[in-house]
Amino acid sequence: MSPAFELSIIIPCLNEERRLPRTLGRIRDWLGKQNFSAEVIVVDDASTDATARIAEEWRAQIPALRTMRTGEINHGKGYAVRCGMLAAQGRVALFTDADLSAPIEEADKLLRAMESHDVAFGSRAVDRRLIEVHQSRRRELAGIAFNKVVQVVAWLPWVDTQCGFKAFRLERTRIIFEQQRIWGFGFDPELLFLAKRHGLTAAEIPVRWAHDPDTKVRVLADGIKMIFELFEVRLNWMRGRYPRGR
Repeated sequence: MSPAFELSIIIPCLNEERRLPRTLGRIRDWLGKQNFSAEVIVVDDASTDATARIAEEWRAQIPALRTMRTGEINHGKGYAVRCGMLAAQGRVALFTDADLSAPIEEADKLLRAMESHDVAFGSRAVDRRLIEVHQSRRRELAGIAFNKVVQVVAWLPWVDTQCGFKAFRLERTRIIFEQQRIWGFGFDPELLFLAKRHGLTAAEIPVRWAHDPDTKVRVLADGIKMIFELFEVRLNWMRGRYPRGR
């Protein structure tokens, strides 16, 4: 069956009532300049604020917008992304952070890369001159250190796996999300590990990026958890939980 849309945009959300209107407005304006069909999926991961209501109100301005709720318990960003990806009806599906740290206009770069790759993902580390607002030095060093661990533990060659701006050709990559097991912030390396595991092609694309001081990622607590999740990916592979594609 042919995809219903050319592009699906997935936005995982947890208590984003403040940032979501600006984000949806920018996405609406960008989509208005495109000549392809697109849907927007807001995945509400058990928010306790007005996130879901605000998303529904935006259907008047983005007709192909729908809201998904993961339940009454917060599962994690990885789980929210998985739900959105498996529900997407686009030929290409892109997930982006609710704060649009990577501007939605940078999706043009990822979509061009999708012409010859199965996966295209934004990177802050390939060309740091594109970073418009830097994180604190502590956060940047922690990110660099984590990606060194990713390269060693998951055998991935890329220098920034954590940028929340990734696109997938769904027909070929749906198996990634079917096999995904990491629900927390450490899900990004798992997705790229699975892409490599299934012989899919991936491109790391330098994108403009601006740090949002309201980020929900805690350097120490989430950093430690992400390292444990990374080793969980390695164990999942060793235990045969990522069988090769059919």
